[in-house]
Parts: sequence; structure tokens; C-alpha cells
Amino acid sequence: MLLAVDVGNTNICFGVYEGMELKGSFRLRTDPDRTSDEIGLLCCDYFHRFGLEPGGVEDVIIDSVVPGVMFPLCSAMKTYFGREPMVIDGGVDPGLALGVESDERLGPDRSVACVAAIAKYHAPCIVLDFGTATTLDALNDRGEYMGGCIAPGLRVSADALTGRASMLPQVELTAPPRVLNVTAVGHIQAGVVMGYIGAMEHLIRLAREELGEPDCKVIATGGLAAIIASHTDLIDVVDDELVLEGLRLIYDRERGRR
Repeated sequence: MLLAVDVGNTNICFGVYEGMELKGSFRLRTDPDRTSDEIGLLCCDYFHRFGLEPGGVEDVIIDSVVPGVMFPLCSAMKTYFGREPMVIDGGVDPGLALGVESDERLGPDRSVACVAAIAKYHAPCIVLDFGTATTLDALNDRGEYMGGCIAPGLRVSADALTGRASMLPQVELTAPPRVLNVTAVGHIQAGVVMGYIGAMEHLIRLAREELGEPDCKVIATGGLAAIIASHTDLIDVVDDELVLEGLRLIYDRERGRR
């Protein structure tokens, strides 16, 4: 079995693969103060709930945007699974071709998602990841990365509003049936959620125009993807396992060197 681990700012997502099949997945809250024993014991508990044996893990591959989590996480993988993890950008190149020059490396989670999008849905395409931040990445017809953008995530936007306005309540992130509402909750949901959908549609249209691919496929992933995708025709596919699948694909490519 392969254990694929995607470390995000809010959650750590674990995927257990048997060959090409995802046998199960689970999430832990991203917490730099969590010890390696806490991580390892929680992972083993989830394995047992799936009816899987931790000793069956043959390898581990990780991508991370939270450096502070990596030491206890990698220690947990060594102690509880007996495996030295492969780490994207920590000696493992995701293998994403660049069609533009840049002095900076693309975040490992974004690179992995792009690799998976090319393999599963083909290029050209646009990849959206709705998490703590929302990222948009564009790939040309040769599968080369052509640039992207970052916006505050939907929850971050809502929390910023209610956190700075003392009389506004926190609300469920859902789109109301109409823009014109008569309650504070409805007002916030319409402005934050429906306004966010409009912003995403604008970014997609501009990205398609700049890419020169007005009809290219748009793939969305991340915890909040379904909320946005269900209210727009500009998102073609929601793939919750896109990053995990990218990790599996990169592992399959790299394991010969292992």
C-alpha cells in the first residue's frame, strides 16, 4: 500500500492506495503543536477502522505547505509505518513543465494538482483549489504551466467580515436563493458566497482569455469546491481527490529511483 499525504494550512489529508485504487482517505486538523506520537496513533486508528494494517504500507509520499508540521509528521511515518517519506520538492521534483520563466517555485500542492489534472483531464485546462486560500493555475495545450493567481479562501473572506464587524454573525457557507434578502444571515450569504462565485467566474474568464483557450476545461478541488461549482456553469469537474491522485502518479514515476 501507498500512503499519500497532502498537508494543507487547515487539514492534513491522508489517502491509502492499493495499486491505483484509493482504499480510503481521512483528515486530521493541521496543528504544528501535535506530536509525532499523536499523529502516528491517530493514523493507526484510522487504518484499523478501514480494516487495514499499518504494516502493509510500503511507502509514503508527502506534499506540504506547512513547514512546521513536517518534522513530527515525518517522524510519525518512520516510527509507526517504518517508512522514510518521499517529499515533493524535498528531493522529489513533481515534474511539471514550465511555459513561463519565474524565479520562484510553484507551491508543491499546486504542482501536484496540475500533474494530476493533465493526466486525468488533459491539457489545456485550468485548475482551481478551494482551501484556506483559493488558487487558480493555467496549463497550455502542451501541459506547460503558464501562471496563476491566489485569492483569500471563501471561509477566510467570511471570517474577515464577521471578525471585523462586531454585529455581524458567523454564517453557514451556502448560497441563498436570491441576492435581495431581509435577514443579516441572508445578506452575508448573498454578499460573501454569491459575490465569491462571481469573482471566481471573472477570474476563470480572464484566465481562459489570457491562455488563448476560451473553452478549456476547468477542474476544481478542495474542501469548498462543491459549494462554488454547484452555482456556476464555468467549472466542469469537481475532483476531491485530485492532489492525492497526483501524489500517486508522481510516486509511480519515482519509485524506480527509490
